[in-house]
Amino acid sequence: MTSVIILIALTMLVCGFEMLLVLGVPAFLTKAFLFPRIPDPVLVQKLVGGINFSTLLAIPFFIFAAELMASGQIAKRLTDLIKHFTAHRLGGIGHTTIAGSMAFGSVSGSAPATVAAMGKLMYPELRKTGFSEKFSLGLIISSAETALLIPPSITLIIYGWMTGTSITGLFIGGLGVGITLGLAFAGLVIFESIRKGVGRGEKSTVPFLSVFRSAAWALGLPVIILGGIYSGLFTPTEAAAVSVVYAIIIEAFVYKNLSFSRLISTTERAAISTTIIFILLAMGSVLSYFVTLAQVPVLITDFLTAIDAGPITFLMIVNIAFFLAGMFIDPNSALLILVPPLYPVALSMGVDPIHFGQIVCLNICIGMITPPFGLDIFVASSTLEKPVMSIINGVWPFLFINILVLILVTYVPGLATFLPNLLAP
Repeated sequence: MTSVIILIALTMLVCGFEMLLVLGVPAFLTKAFLFPRIPDPVLVQKLVGGINFSTLLAIPFFIFAAELMASGQIAKRLTDLIKHFTAHRLGGIGHTTIAGSMAFGSVSGSAPATVAAMGKLMYPELRKTGFSEKFSLGLIISSAETALLIPPSITLIIYGWMTGTSITGLFIGGLGVGITLGLAFAGLVIFESIRKGVGRGEKSTVPFLSVFRSAAWALGLPVIILGGIYSGLFTPTEAAAVSVVYAIIIEAFVYKNLSFSRLISTTERAAISTTIIFILLAMGSVLSYFVTLAQVPVLITDFLTAIDAGPITFLMIVNIAFFLAGMFIDPNSALLILVPPLYPVALSMGVDPIHFGQIVCLNICIGMITPPFGLDIFVASSTLEKPVMSIINGVWPFLFINILVLILVTYVPGLATFLPNLLAP
């Protein structure tokens, strides 16, 4: 019966059913045929109780903050400050795009929001300085991946909720991995700039103090979030709430760019995004419950033991599984489906929970840009009004860089664990 349920789930996935059904139907079929004695109210308890964690309150707050930034002045002013230092250098506008995405990610935690915000700001600049359309589009959606690694990452919050891993430790680890990925992209930008002789913008004639004053209030947001979390002043959830209040005050009263009607529309977009995520989380908690009851992690461990597979082979299997899943389903859904059976196996193999979290998160990043169904591909297509195929054509070199960094992070655990071991309380 188990094989039939898996076949039904795969069929629904291939036929394009909503992820709510792809997650939910197999869970309820498992209950009906494998665990019929479990009372129906237990499912309701798992649906509601699975998301009844204060940690998850960080998600709607960070989504709201991202929407406020994307529709306001904060993202632009942060990017202008970065551009002042980098635009006139080799590959300067490309580096501005990467650093701007990392700065935006440091207060939003959302890759799609970063694509939407940075795409509007940087695509015209990239094209104006000579980068090809393909490379510009690929750089924008790939740089946005750093938003899932640079804290506060929504993906790492979900992973921490699912596994009980310290979110502060995950955030610190994500900082090191995110910077590594950003530097790898910067190397590709330099190579393209030298090869094509492009990417160097004009040196800013605006005095630094003037640019800094313009961006000072915007800089306060990442300082408050990261400084508050790492100093122990805020929990991640409290930092998320503070970021929303700060963003509203700055946009409405300092930059005077947030009207009441824009606030309402921004709130509506954030609410829709939050609802989608929490419905998937609730259904994923039910699926995770039955995965545990069915002892799937034990079956996987027994299989790996039978083939004499160690941590190296196991992590290779994890990366392949996430890569294949990322090609066809929403990356967050892949997270909800694959982490429950794989995480216990990782622990039994002696893999550090923070290290495994960074591997999972980097795989989710890759899934966001992997054809044919990478979410950020379609966000960029909608935002910049470009054909999907044009964006896909520009992704391939960045996908190659991603895979190299993934291999590095997978088999050099220190990249993910050095900072947490050094800084985490």
